[in-house]
Amino acid sequence: MNYINKIVIMFLLCFSSSFAQEKLTKEDAVNLALENNYGILIAKNNVKIAENNSSLNNSGYLPRITANAGANYNLNDTENTLQNGTVSENNGAESKSYNASIGLNYTLFDGLGRSYNYKRLKEAYNLSELEAQTVIENSLLQIFSIYYNVAQLTEDSKNISETLNVSKQRLLRANYGFEYGQNTKLQVLNAEVDVNNDSIRYINMRRLLANSKRDLNLALGRNVNTDFLVETNIAFNSIFELNTLLEKAKNYNIEMQKVNKNLELSQFDIKINKSNLLPTLNLNSSYGFNKSDNDASFNYAEQLSQGLNAGLSLNWNLFDGGTTKTRIQNAKIFEDNLKVQKEKVLNELERNVANALEVYNNALFILNAEEKNVETNKNNFSRTEEKFKLGQATSIEFRQAQINLLNAQSNLNAAKYDAKNAELILLQLSGELLDTNF
Repeated sequence: MNYINKIVIMFLLCFSSSFAQEKLTKEDAVNLALENNYGILIAKNNVKIAENNSSLNNSGYLPRITANAGANYNLNDTENTLQNGTVSENNGAESKSYNASIGLNYTLFDGLGRSYNYKRLKEAYNLSELEAQTVIENSLLQIFSIYYNVAQLTEDSKNISETLNVSKQRLLRANYGFEYGQNTKLQVLNAEVDVNNDSIRYINMRRLLANSKRDLNLALGRNVNTDFLVETNIAFNSIFELNTLLEKAKNYNIEMQKVNKNLELSQFDIKINKSNLLPTLNLNSSYGFNKSDNDASFNYAEQLSQGLNAGLSLNWNLFDGGTTKTRIQNAKIFEDNLKVQKEKVLNELERNVANALEVYNNALFILNAEEKNVETNKNNFSRTEEKFKLGQATSIEFRQAQINLLNAQSNLNAAKYDAKNAELILLQLSGELLDTNF
């Protein structure tokens, strides 16, 4: 008994500082997740990569400018024999040459492939934003699942703490009764057993609560040992109507938007491959400078040339062995696959919305039933407690009423947060999760 009390006192002291703990609201949790969640940070960086890829610098619309420069030095000994046998020698002949040029290459026309590719990169960037939104939605669902688990364990801990206090008061009365000869030792022992059981239950609940808080801190991307309090009040948005939800889901559900975006990308792929059937017109231009300091074997001691060169080149691949035709056919088949996938996603979405709505409505019904059940058990416990004090109810009846109330409160907490999680899933399916006031 003393050992258990010491453990309980230790836990109470550990958590007595809760009044100074940080109050983590649902809005705070969302903001922290958007700033620090590891998956969200990676998704945001992927969006930045896609944004860089969709810039004008990666479009092929800008010209290519190259610069070249060089220098050569020669030191030679030469011997030349004429037809008449005369030999001329030139030892230590030194020559130097310098060159520099700057060139410009620009594609004037490439069968519109460059234009379609640039538009495709823009749509790929939009798709990356949708992928990031998927990560954000899934992360928020995970975070709120943990957040509500912390809230549920917080309320369960409070209820168990109240039950433990009632058990301690009962033990105190049993000891007094035994001292004055009104109770038997068995009643004292039964009360001690119940206090021990409630103490163990309370300690285990606090351990689960501490673990759940660490899970939430990890999901929020901050120090896992940060202590905090959470909000336990829950507000439900409204009653949902199936047809309205389905209409919103078709327009705003993230998976539907991604399928539609992939269809747009496949259409650009077809156009890009078709552009290979058209000619390519390129502009080439350069300005060059060349200078040579010749040795004595040359007629000119120094040579200098500089000037501008420009030209157009037309390239038309009239037949490439059928490679381009094959790519076009495959791109069209891929587009057909995406259309089939869209139908599948649409059917699955209708099923998921209907299922989620039924789960949500059932959760609300269970919540309402559990609220009534708690009220009934409160009344039953209150009456049993009065009878127990008057000696009209046994300790077993009192304990059973106490356990029934605790179980009813626990079931109510579970039902409340299950209903809220069901609502969040429904909002995600209809594409409204990120627009919700949590």
